[in-house]
Amino acid sequence: MKHQDELLREAILAKVNSYSPYSSFRVGAAALLKDGTIIKGCNVENASFGLSMCAERVCLFNVYSSGYHKEDIVGFAISGDTDDVIYPCGACRQVMCELLNETCSVFLINKKDEYKEVKVKRLLPFYFKGDVLGE
Repeated sequence: MKHQDELLREAILAKVNSYSPYSSFRVGAAALLKDGTIIKGCNVENASFGLSMCAERVCLFNVYSSGYHKEDIVGFAISGDTDDVIYPCGACRQVMCELLNETCSVFLINKKDEYKEVKVKRLLPFYFKGDVLGE
């Protein structure tokens, strides 16, 4: 993938902006777009934990807020301060399945900058699809 190294680097750098005073668990995410643009996000915690937001969703909401859509995204990366590669939570997997193409490459990165590549469709094989809402 063209710009893969830059995508991974930007996801790692996105952790710097994490607001995680309660857990000290920093997470960064980055989306690579067809035009070469990279949009980032980080986790933002709140004392009322349910109001916190994961880096993956912050990043994807930034992508869509900037006028891009799933067909514009060619790669997605998540970086965490974990020994093993980081895996997104269930809520983020659901959002990723809806807002990314199912064949989009997702790079899961640990604190040693090691990574694993998976496709979106492998993250949550039986995700909730919006088409059931109209039945």
